[in-house]
Amino acid sequence: MGEKHNGGKGMKRKIIIPLLAAAAILTVALAASNIGRGDVGQRHILVAYFSATGNTKAVAETTATVLHGDLFRIAAEEPYTDADLGHGESARVTREQADPNSRPAIKNRVENWEQYDTVVIGYPIWNGDAPRIVSTFVQSYDFTGKKVAVFCTSGSSGVEDSQEKLRGLLPGAEFRPGIRFDAAATVADVRAWAAEADIG
Repeated sequence: MGEKHNGGKGMKRKIIIPLLAAAAILTVALAASNIGRGDVGQRHILVAYFSATGNTKAVAETTATVLHGDLFRIAAEEPYTDADLGHGESARVTREQADPNSRPAIKNRVENWEQYDTVVIGYPIWNGDAPRIVSTFVQSYDFTGKKVAVFCTSGSSGVEDSQEKLRGLLPGAEFRPGIRFDAAATVADVRAWAAEADIG
């Protein structure tokens, strides 16, 4: 009987030790998965974007994934229609872009703005510039002391001119190098830019 009893204890030890080892491995794996994410549930990076056709939305989603950031869609109070996006003089986009003081209304707001120390802003290029609704966005919040990086989506136009105009609206922000992406930007493309711009 004694030998059977001792054998039972040995068996329990054989079961418990692997379980403890598995628990330790799981703990390390979970910790590693959070590296670079900051405090889970209190992320410090916001990826805000405006997208009328979906191209900028796709890149913004990739950027938020790479940076483990929160995603915010800048939604126009008056949504843009296909007619609005036309190229004629009477088209809404043409009229807005021709007026540097135009500030189309936004229907939503960022919650807990203060928690973000880095804000990435994405937008398409309209008539050589950022859409005026992006100016509405940047002038709706206090960017003082925040790190800001912008990206645009465009077939050919660069980000430099629009970035400088936005920089002029945010004198208290710390601007990082912006970039132009096409709609097919990959995780590797975004990751390379994030490293070069020192964001994330």
